[in-house]
Amino acid sequence: MVHIQDQSRLNSFLWTLRRRGTAPSSYFFGTIHVPYTRVWNYVPVNAKRAFQMADAVHLELDLLDPATLAALTACQRLPRGQSLVDVLPRPLYVRLRRHLNYVRQNLPAWMEAAAGGGGGSGRSTLYAGRYLFDAIAGDWERKRPVYVLLMVNSLTESDVRARGTPVLDVYLAQEADRAGKPLAAVELVEEHCLPLNAMNLSQVGRRSSSELNNRSVQQSHIKSNQMVACRSAHIHTSHMSQRATL
Repeated sequence: MVHIQDQSRLNSFLWTLRRRGTAPSSYFFGTIHVPYTRVWNYVPVNAKRAFQMADAVHLELDLLDPATLAALTACQRLPRGQSLVDVLPRPLYVRLRRHLNYVRQNLPAWMEAAAGGGGGSGRSTLYAGRYLFDAIAGDWERKRPVYVLLMVNSLTESDVRARGTPVLDVYLAQEADRAGKPLAAVELVEEHCLPLNAMNLSQVGRRSSSELNNRSVQQSHIKSNQMVACRSAHIHTSHMSQRATL
């Protein structure tokens, strides 16, 4: 792992476009759609300085704009009258539904763990888990398959722990807005959605199946660890009981 203090070894993903004369420079910075706290310490000083010096910020999309968010939601939906069960192979649809049921059941425990055990009463955590699931995946059967795949990728315990932390693009937009910098987008929502919506269904199906396989393996490991922990606790309790009897 690269030490965050060793700036010389970090790839800044920053390009500079310099114009002739006194015209100001423009900067191009490559981002990643993950919670910003996972990567911010690895963003070099030169990229942060360029952002601070910029007079305006142009992002892939303006994710602070309500109209943009509404258009993104609309482009993710299947045509009227269709649902996911109509377009996915039945076995894949069943596996997907089973996995999402697993996530829904485990969300409260993940949220409790994220809160360090101080997330409130069991009932309030249960309701909060259901609310969060409905907010993320409540209409999953109306989404196009590729967006369901992206949704499954983000419905993990680590992502639930980071819930509420903006992804890097949104964080930069928020910081630009706080600093009073004008915000603009370099893409239209239609341009953003078109490549994803044009993906071959068989490609999406294979990738979804692979992702569900990975999730199934992870769940099996978790269950095995839980069983080992319970067995160890049972053996320890029995041992203590035997000592007390002696």
